[in-house]
Amino acid sequence: MPAAIRSFSSENPQHDNNPKRVPKGFEGFFGGGKKGGPTGQRNPHEEQRKRQQKKPDGPSPPPPSVGTWLPLLAAISFAYILGMPSGATSREVTWQDFRTMLLDRGLVQRLIVVNGGDVRVVLRPEAAHMVHGPQAQGGYHFTIGSIDAFERKLDQAQEELGIPTNERIPVSYHQEVSLLGAALTMAPTLLIIGFLIYMGRRAAGGAGGAGGPGGIFNIGKSKAKMFNHETDVKVKFKDVAGAEEAKEEIMEFVKFLKDPQVYERLGATIPKGAILSGPPGTGKTLLAKATAGEAGVPFLSVSGSEFVEMFVGVGPSRVRDLFATAKKNAPCIIFVDEIDAIGKARGKGGQIGGNDERESTLNQLLVELDGFDTSQHVVVLAGTNRPDVLDPALLRPGRFDRHITIDRPDIKGRVEIFKVHMKPIKIDAKNRDELTEKLAALTPGFAGADIHNVCNEAALIAARKMKDAVTEIDFEQAIERVIAGIEKKSRVLSPEEKKTVAYHEAGHAIAGWFLEHADPLLKVSIIPRGSAALGYAQYIPKDQYLYSKKQLLDRMCMTLGGRVSEQLFFDTITTGAHDDLQKVTKMAYAQIGTYGMNSKVGPLSYGDPTDEQRFQKPFSEATGEMIDTEVRSLVNEAYQRTFDLLTAKRDSIEKVAELLLSKEVISREDMEGMLGKRPFPDKHPRIQEAPEESIHPPDFEPDAPHRDS
Repeated sequence: MPAAIRSFSSENPQHDNNPKRVPKGFEGFFGGGKKGGPTGQRNPHEEQRKRQQKKPDGPSPPPPSVGTWLPLLAAISFAYILGMPSGATSREVTWQDFRTMLLDRGLVQRLIVVNGGDVRVVLRPEAAHMVHGPQAQGGYHFTIGSIDAFERKLDQAQEELGIPTNERIPVSYHQEVSLLGAALTMAPTLLIIGFLIYMGRRAAGGAGGAGGPGGIFNIGKSKAKMFNHETDVKVKFKDVAGAEEAKEEIMEFVKFLKDPQVYERLGATIPKGAILSGPPGTGKTLLAKATAGEAGVPFLSVSGSEFVEMFVGVGPSRVRDLFATAKKNAPCIIFVDEIDAIGKARGKGGQIGGNDERESTLNQLLVELDGFDTSQHVVVLAGTNRPDVLDPALLRPGRFDRHITIDRPDIKGRVEIFKVHMKPIKIDAKNRDELTEKLAALTPGFAGADIHNVCNEAALIAARKMKDAVTEIDFEQAIERVIAGIEKKSRVLSPEEKKTVAYHEAGHAIAGWFLEHADPLLKVSIIPRGSAALGYAQYIPKDQYLYSKKQLLDRMCMTLGGRVSEQLFFDTITTGAHDDLQKVTKMAYAQIGTYGMNSKVGPLSYGDPTDEQRFQKPFSEATGEMIDTEVRSLVNEAYQRTFDLLTAKRDSIEKVAELLLSKEVISREDMEGMLGKRPFPDKHPRIQEAPEESIHPPDFEPDAPHRDS
């Protein structure tokens, strides 16, 4: 039994050469659990070695100097002094103690009322022998509620003591302000003054000049974003589709930035800048990023509106800082998006109004563009949708030498753009190339951003239907969604309105079917879409840049088909042709006043008559009256021609309208089934054409805008 007890007891450490067996994870709770000698014994050499290992490799920070702590100690001492009460050495007593200890014994010389609430007691000189303790030198004080009550109690006490009136204790009244209260009162003012002095000293270092601190709040610094080619700019020219000509022109900049010696050894200089102009969404910014990605250089991106602020001089300051940053990171590309915000033509002398700050920014930009040489390897690209409003000095050779126009892509460009945007989409199609060609034919006039929107909408539609892949039908619905708007299932038309819409759209379809130069029909629908469209017709015209007088007349007749059909089949006309009449009027004015297609007006062009910026007409009143007369005559001629055509095809209109009322959507195949083949051969195959949707929905809501294509 004793042996068993000894087996559970601890051994004598003096006779045990092995250290204690400490459970794993509990070494920190036992002094001898660490590696080293036995418990209680330390090796000084081992501890010194460990301390040396714990020291950091770098130099140790210097100890804080006296100058570091001195301002802090001074501030603490000053705050302590301010916070000390002025009567810290006096003793506070009650009124009863004051009367029994001091007043009744005749030890009070005078009383001082401070700030109407505290009474200080000044004792007589002989009171030092009668009052023992530190209060004999410091005095006493007590608090009162009101001065009137204090005076009444004091007079009553002195009357009870029998003190004559001429020997009573004098009372004086003082107003005192503590140092702490005064400091707190002045603190906001002092802080504001100190802040202004501090910011003024910062601004004195330079109001945002090249490399300067940027003035107050750093407002003079450029807001350009720096993209490093190794991390951010991953876009290459292969990611930009539909702009082959623009890529060829801008490739010169890439070759120059990659290998400038090839040009410099021949005495050539690279253009200092290029203006990328074109409609919105055509890929101007994307092309600039691809240029930076291909050249492998830093890319500075800034918007033209970021140069304009409410402070005078900020715009030129930011321009200087932008170019200073570019020179430090050369070779570099600067891209100024929407440069028309600061690059508009400067006003002539004597004009009322103006924008001096914007013009100063433009002047600084002109100086910077013309100030650095090509050896610095800085290329400036700018994007704008309005190249016509830019200042001529900005566009001259030596600043922006090249003007690169990025237009909406043609049919081949749209095919390539669809291929780029359809890569990440899971598509249920056997032949992707055939699908992209068909979609490109259905999206004429679409820019790259519009095509990306179509692909995204198709994926959203497929996901909404819980499909595993995106089908061709989803893409067609997405195109209709982008062109005409979302289907308004909640908008329920009355039977009379639905019949009117059907005959209106049937009139458009029949007029276009039997006119030679009208666009081939693709689809007709009477499903309400968008904000005001109650129906629409979709056509597939070819790529065409020149139109004859006969072609324009056929287009006018097709556009008037809806109004003529209403007149033929109903007793009254509706507001559904509002948008059609606007289009016809615009085409008629363009033929007579712009294209010179009228014998009476002659071969004259007066510009766009719908230009809102024009304050006066460039012709006389007599000429204007003549133009109005000829426009009315031309529209009436087209209307009568359409009326005669649809009167002869009245039965065909009824067939199409009845089919629309039953199916709501009919296609080209349905039209061919009812009317036979179109009497005029299609000059271009569908896939090789650049189709364009012309939407002619009747709007029966008064004063509601019509949906344009």
